Amino acid sequence: MSTYKQDDIIDAAVRILLEEDRCITVGFSPDGISLRFPTTRKLAERLGIPHYYVLPRFGEMERDGLIRRAERVGVSTTAAGTERLLAVMAERHGERAKEVLGADIFSALQARAAALSGEEPG
Repeated sequence: MSTYKQDDIIDAAVRILLEEDRCITVGFSPDGISLRFPTTRKLAERLGIPHYYVLPRFGEMERDGLIRRAERVGVSTTAAGTERLLAVMAERHGERAKEVLGADIFSALQARAAALSGEEPG
C-alpha cells in the first residue's frame, strides 16, 4: 500500500474534484494560484487504502513544496502544486476539466500557473 506516489495522490485528488465534488475552489494571491485539495480521508477512501497511508505522502508533498496545510483551513496547492495538478488534469482528465471549469477558464488557469512558475525566483 505504501507504494502510492505523489502522482497517484494528485490523480485521486483530481478525480475527487472533477467527478465527485464537481467543484474546484481557486485562490489567487501574489504568490500564485492555489487550489483546494481534498482531505486525506477523502483521498484514502478514493484510493481504497487506510487513512494513515496518505499522511506520509502529504508530508512528502509539503516538503517538496506542492501543498501547504493550514490548521482549520485545510490543504491547498502551492504555485508548483497547482501547475502539477493542472498538468495531471490536462493529461488524464481534460474533457472532464473543461466540463466542470469551462474550456476558457481551464485554459486561463493553465496559462497563468505556467507564467507564474516561470516568474518565480529560484
